[in-house]
Amino acid sequence: MTAVPVLFQGEGYLAVAKPAGLLVIPGRGEGEQPSLRQRLETELGRKVYVVHRLDRDTSGVVLFALDANVHRTLSMAFEHGRIEKRYLALVAGELVEPLEITRALAPARRGRMRVARPGEPGKAAHTLVRPIEVLGTATLVEATPLTGRTHQIRVHLAHAGHPLLFDHQYGRGEPWTEEALGGQGPSVVLARTPLHATRLAVPALEGLTPRVLEAPMPDDLERALVVLRAANAPSRE
Repeated sequence: MTAVPVLFQGEGYLAVAKPAGLLVIPGRGEGEQPSLRQRLETELGRKVYVVHRLDRDTSGVVLFALDANVHRTLSMAFEHGRIEKRYLALVAGELVEPLEITRALAPARRGRMRVARPGEPGKAAHTLVRPIEVLGTATLVEATPLTGRTHQIRVHLAHAGHPLLFDHQYGRGEPWTEEALGGQGPSVVLARTPLHATRLAVPALEGLTPRVLEAPMPDDLERALVVLRAANAPSRE
């Protein structure tokens, strides 16, 4: 098992690049692989404090505090929306204009969320979406959640008609092969939600220096982009 990539360590906290397919905290099911927190505690030989979480299949920047005071400071900053979060996502369809989605969310069955119905109480949710690259029937977008609701980006994008290219809860649940993405060959390219927490911006907080933390694009999303770009390249004929 390879070590978790560390993006920054200092000032009482740790930023790591979470791999897809890994829970941030221990799950309840039997036979679960060690969580991200457990792996870090083993690798560092010390206790770490969870500041925030990403879904199992979401990759990217995650912060852990190394002492209780910094944990409190960072947790409060997340709670009050002071830490800017940016995600990259591959979505279905051509998205050519930015979106601003302000639709409250409510719980649905089996741990899912949904957009609240008119007049129904829900938790306010606000997401900004900016197209980066249109790739035929898919688009690479940047999503900035201004609130921190469960599955917020996934539900908002699905509601807007541009669900994540693969999402077993809110969209397509069948893995994408090279051929299905417009390339050649039966090998699977994408079999998880293509959502990547690419950037966190920590402001000046008590005892903490302002810092931008970025995680590189993971291999599976890079490969999906390569296939999509090749399939949608202009013909030279």
